[in-house]
Amino acid sequence: MPRAGLDTDVVVTAAADLADEIGLANLTLGQLAERLGVKSPSLYKHVDGLADLHRRIAILALTQLGDALRDSLQGRAGKDALAAAAHTLRDFVTAHPGRYATTLRLDPSNTDDPLAVAGVRVMDSLAAVLTTYDVDPSHQVHALRLLRSLLHGFAVLEAAGGFQMDTDIDDSFAWLVDFLDRGLRNR
Repeated sequence: MPRAGLDTDVVVTAAADLADEIGLANLTLGQLAERLGVKSPSLYKHVDGLADLHRRIAILALTQLGDALRDSLQGRAGKDALAAAAHTLRDFVTAHPGRYATTLRLDPSNTDDPLAVAGVRVMDSLAAVLTTYDVDPSHQVHALRLLRSLLHGFAVLEAAGGFQMDTDIDDSFAWLVDFLDRGLRNR
């Protein structure tokens, strides 16, 4: 019988929090069980092992990021929407590096898979940013990949402490957003 107050959502949220604190690569079921005050075998009542736990964390992370992006874009267009999306993604990745790391290699089984549905939420928000730019529909996928890659790369490097130069990181990020805006407007 599962411990009172412990359910799959509690387990996944605790695992996501722990991954953010110690890094996804360091997350083990033993550490999670200790955090939750249970024995490791108890976790198998809620998840089917570490791979399933990572998948569930990815769904949580993409849902949270999708919601944050959607909310940040309300009433915005053009560079304002681009900047809002960029800052939202950056803030999410730097605040939640462990849970975000689970989203990097996804393999949804079909379009109804919760992982695919959560991923679409993120991509729909990024696509919404592009609607006010004159991007040819045949280039939409390329523009989405560009946007996602640049924002992802910057945020992941920042979260990992990869920017060691003396130049202010916020100034570099503002430069990136300006560069993207100019490129999208002049395409």
